[in-house]
Amino acid sequence: RKNWGLFATAGVGGTLVALYAVVTPFVTPALRKVCLPFVPATSTQIQNVLKMLENRSGLLVDIGSGDGRIVIAAAKRGFKAVGYELNPWLVWYSRYRAWRDGVHQNAKFYISDLWKVSFSRYTNVVVFGVPQMMPQLEKKLEEELDCNARIIACRFPFPCWVPDHTAGEGIDTVWAYDLKYSRGCETKSLEITPEMES
Repeated sequence: RKNWGLFATAGVGGTLVALYAVVTPFVTPALRKVCLPFVPATSTQIQNVLKMLENRSGLLVDIGSGDGRIVIAAAKRGFKAVGYELNPWLVWYSRYRAWRDGVHQNAKFYISDLWKVSFSRYTNVVVFGVPQMMPQLEKKLEEELDCNARIIACRFPFPCWVPDHTAGEGIDTVWAYDLKYSRGCETKSLEITPEMES
């Protein structure tokens, strides 16, 4: 009976620890100041994002990459793509999917807080955000990205930028923002050219 009691206690304890390990990464984001829940991208959203990436090149990043669908789809289109995600289970699953689909060389996933990552080396940025985070993220991206960057927002647009392109409707809507227009980079380059010639 003593042994049976020990086995039962160890079994219950082990089950609780396993549940804690699995559930915590999904619950913890809800306890943060800005809650960014995992909601998988629909196939229509993925197609709309890919449409916004046509004729684009350079490195791509998916902020809050979830189960890796966007990164893997972009890698299949020839992009070198990176996903940042806080949930370690989703990152490991994304890495497995990239390996299974044969794009693990061009699709990388990292466990990281988006506020602690610099996005300065990326020319294509995909964001699945929530309204509460968009103003702060808009400011961060404008400070870090080059003029030739394109930011694609899914589900929720940025509050201040005016989109250059949109695709889809309802929850599948995506908005594309070209920083060269929102910053006036084109005007600056036109003003510099005559001075250089004279």
